[in-house]
Amino acid sequence: MTKSELIQALAQENPHLYHRDVERIVSTVFDEITAALARGDRVELRGFGAFSVKDRSARTGRNPRTGAAVEVPRKHVPFFKSGKELRERVNQA
Repeated sequence: MTKSELIQALAQENPHLYHRDVERIVSTVFDEITAALARGDRVELRGFGAFSVKDRSARTGRNPRTGAAVEVPRKHVPFFKSGKELRERVNQA
């Protein structure tokens, strides 16, 4: 499901809301999750899962084309761990 499909589905389920308001709500939620992760905070949505940031240390990698050693710098990557309720619902299907 894409972001626009999510907005469309929510707009259909809530006909009392304007489409632009649903779009603003979804964008605001995603923007707040992104901002929290950028600050290094953890975002937990009970029953759904938790978003966090993990650190990857610097390492020496390989260029697959030439086989030459390449230094890969330290970086932060987003990480998602699904909640128990989400895992149970996915495994019912």
